[in-house]
Amino acid sequence: MFTGYRFPLAPFTELRREMDRLLDNFGVRDARVPLWPSGGYPALSIWDAGDAVYVEAEVPGIPQEDLEILAVGKELTIKGRRPPLEERDLTYHRQERITGEFTRVVTLPVDVESDKVEASLKNGVLSLRLPKAASAKPRKIAVKNN
Repeated sequence: MFTGYRFPLAPFTELRREMDRLLDNFGVRDARVPLWPSGGYPALSIWDAGDAVYVEAEVPGIPQEDLEILAVGKELTIKGRRPPLEERDLTYHRQERITGEFTRVVTLPVDVESDKVEASLKNGVLSLRLPKAASAKPRKIAVKNN
């Protein structure tokens, strides 16, 4: 009996989730290194809105001066550094918040004008506006009568 469409990798996703839970409980997995569902940090949202591409990145606890954004052609790089916790004689029971340096490189859908990129940081969310390069914008082609 057909019960509806299932995503073909759903059983593997469920298996991974269950294995992570089991390994967590036995202390096998290093609790300081979270398994990001998208495979990278920081988590990103990227969308196209006409003549610009927009990116939002979650970077809570990272000071503005510790962020570096590079855009070249279709490649966006977000670098940052979350300061380490104070060094004290502590026994962690769980440490999932990463500290130290990170780099996230993503390929954008189009070339962008790197000299016109705008960036802002508010409430731990980095917002980028990346204007499309002229070569990436659609152009209307005039049709000539012969």
